[in-house]
Amino acid sequence: MSKLLILVLTAVMVIASSCSQKAPDNLVLVKGGTIPDFYIGIYEVTQKEWIEVMGNNPSAFKGSNFPVETISWYDCIEYCNKRSAKEGLSPYYNIYKDKKDPDNTNALDDVKWTVTVNTEANGYRLPTEAEWEYAAGGGRNSKGYTYSGSNNIDETAWYWKNAGDKYLAGTWSWPALVENNNRTRPVGGKAPNELGLYDMSGNVREWCWDWYEPEGTDSPQGRIWKGGGWIGADFCCRLSFRASYEANGKGPDQGFRICRNGN
Repeated sequence: MSKLLILVLTAVMVIASSCSQKAPDNLVLVKGGTIPDFYIGIYEVTQKEWIEVMGNNPSAFKGSNFPVETISWYDCIEYCNKRSAKEGLSPYYNIYKDKKDPDNTNALDDVKWTVTVNTEANGYRLPTEAEWEYAAGGGRNSKGYTYSGSNNIDETAWYWKNAGDKYLAGTWSWPALVENNNRTRPVGGKAPNELGLYDMSGNVREWCWDWYEPEGTDSPQGRIWKGGGWIGADFCCRLSFRASYEANGKGPDQGFRICRNGN
C-alpha cells in the first residue's frame, strides 16, 4: 500500500470519527480555553427527568417540563450518580453518608456527607462555578452580554418582574410576588445564549460544585449558586453574580443543570 493511500485512509478515518462524535442528548459540548472541554445541559433538569431517576417530585410548582426545584445540593449529587448508573456511565461522585465532611463548617447544615470525585469518570456531575459562568457567557462564542444571551433581561430570563400574571414595577416585594402568582416556567421559554443554552439567567437558581469562601475567611459558607431565579432581582441574573446557600438548603427557586467531562 502506498504512503499516499495510507495518508488518505487515515484522513478519512479521522474525519469519520469526528463526524460520528455527537453530544449526548440535551447536552452541548463547550469547547474550553483556560478550562478543559465539557458537556453541559441545554436546559435545567426538568421534573420529568428527576422523576425518572429519583421516583419522586419535591417541586412546589408541578409540571413535567418545569425545572425541578426544592432540592438540596446533596440531592443533586445523588441524582447525578443514580442517573449515571441508570445510563451505564461511571459515577462521578463517591458519597460517604456516614462520614462528616471536614470542610463543612456551616452550623445550619445538618447534613454533612463527605463527597469526593472520580475525575476520569464519564458520569453526570454539577458544573464548577468557572464552567457554569463560562458556558452561561457563551464560551468561545461570547458576545459579552450582561445576562446569559442578552443585555435585555426580559429577553432571556424569568425573574421577579416577569414571572407572574403581569409585569411588576417598582421595588421588590414578597407580598406583591405572591399576589401576582410568580412561579417557575417551563424550560426553554426564553431566548437561548450563544451556545444554545436556556435559562442560565432566571427561572431557578442553579447549584454549582464549589464551596463559597468569602474574602478574608478560610471557612466555607455553603455551596455556590448562579443565575438567579423567578423570585430574585435582576442583578442576581447577571453572569458575574455569585452567592451561596447551605448545602442541605431547599427552596422553590433552587434547581440545577448537569455536566459531563468532555473527554
